[in-house]
Amino acid sequence: MTFFRQLVDIIYPPRCTICGRFLWKRPLVRETCSPFFCPDCVAEFRPLVSPLCPICGQPFPSEATGDHPCEDCLRKQPFYEAAWAPYRYEGAMLTGIHRLKYGSRSFVADALGPLLAQFAGIRLSGLNHLLIMPIPLHPKRLQERGFNQSLLLAAHVSRALHLDLDFLSLRRIRYTPPQTSLAKRERKQNVRGAFELIDRDAVKGRSILLVDDVVTTGSTLNECARILRQCGAKEVFGLSLARTGR
Repeated sequence: MTFFRQLVDIIYPPRCTICGRFLWKRPLVRETCSPFFCPDCVAEFRPLVSPLCPICGQPFPSEATGDHPCEDCLRKQPFYEAAWAPYRYEGAMLTGIHRLKYGSRSFVADALGPLLAQFAGIRLSGLNHLLIMPIPLHPKRLQERGFNQSLLLAAHVSRALHLDLDFLSLRRIRYTPPQTSLAKRERKQNVRGAFELIDRDAVKGRSILLVDDVVTTGSTLNECARILRQCGAKEVFGLSLARTGR
């Protein structure tokens, strides 16, 4: 297997999935232990650490305090129990997600997916029998992009943790403008009524893990969680690869 790997490296010298830099320090000697990322890009991955909101996962700018609920979650409890992410949405992680999401490079999910799966294995250790559901795309956007990046990431988590994956029951039924172009209040209205669950029995009494690539205001996650709770889900959690800061 090592010889085959070396042969492949000779024919196709390994490059960083994000910046395209060669990963060789010298022929057949990789510069990094990562099979996907160069040292410079790995150094730009900024972990999401305390202090942050234990409900929505929003990080706080000040390090003087510990974890505590943010003002938004205190004013109105989300429909999900908690939302987690391993990284801040900036630097090389932002670039990598953009390459996956907008660059039509689905193979980037094979590099980013294991990072999310590794985090999930640690963060979800106390939760059992979760049903994984990716945030769905509208059929029109799915046709435009060619794949659902959230499903690709969710598949990595599902395989690594041996959890059930359901990508058919929750559907997006209304085509909406991209959330990135909208203000916070507009985002909530934009996704209102945009999703439906076609199989209530699939979630009734179950704990659901919603997977997405990025969480910003959390409006999409909360709307999906609202639908799932109304249809009988016991509890809903959110998992994304990255989270925006304040």
